Amino acid sequence: MKKTLMASALLAACASFGVQAQSAPNNGGWSGSGEFGFASSTGNSRSENLNAKLGLNQENDQWKNSFFVDGLRSKSQQTVEDEAGNTIKQFNTTANRYDGGASVGYKLDPRSYIVGAARYEHDDFGANLWQGIVSLGYGYIALKDERNELSFEVGPGYKRYRPADTHIIVDNESVAVRQPTESEMVGRGLVNYKYKLTENTSFDDTLLVEAGSKNTYLQNDAGLAVSMTKKLALKVGFQVRHNTDVLPGTKNTDTLTTTNLVYSF
Repeated sequence: MKKTLMASALLAACASFGVQAQSAPNNGGWSGSGEFGFASSTGNSRSENLNAKLGLNQENDQWKNSFFVDGLRSKSQQTVEDEAGNTIKQFNTTANRYDGGASVGYKLDPRSYIVGAARYEHDDFGANLWQGIVSLGYGYIALKDERNELSFEVGPGYKRYRPADTHIIVDNESVAVRQPTESEMVGRGLVNYKYKLTENTSFDDTLLVEAGSKNTYLQNDAGLAVSMTKKLALKVGFQVRHNTDVLPGTKNTDTLTTTNLVYSF
């Protein structure tokens, strides 16, 4: 039921995007970008890191919409003990995360809009195995000129999530304990800022807050992009993810630094 609700909301948003894109003249204000980053090391140690992102945005006189999907996967060589007690090197997955979301904003005037949003995330190594939220709120474009853009969104939402499994020792073996699914009403807030430093250099920062009585989730994504051509750019990104309430043995904060090739369309 929980995944069906989140998937239905995302599909509805995507369907809305598709209808608007097909019916609107002159591309309807649509733009998009794809990011890809990969790093690999061999020799004394082995590791592989892959991250990819896809984002679509639309803004015209009537709509302010966005859609995104991204994924992260990492493997590294680790030293472990086998059943016989021998020390061996093993190539294990150390990160596996994917998430997607959409927001549909209907403008009341050039600056204010009503926005419906949905987000779903799965993370094998995070504080929560999965989390999903749907919300309805109010958005306001506080600043928009040739170099700056600043917008805010705020409103109530409903969130379901399942904390990561805990582990207990049974007969000298670690056994995973499945945690129950949690749900709560939350307040969702979003702050998005874009700044064009030069003709080919831009900075953007997005802060997401989902505040509830059981847990407050914060995510901040900052990026600096330098254009090489009209379509291609190099981007350095830094992401911080924080949960106020986590189970024992789980860290509250995760960070991710990326260097990606970006293609805009």
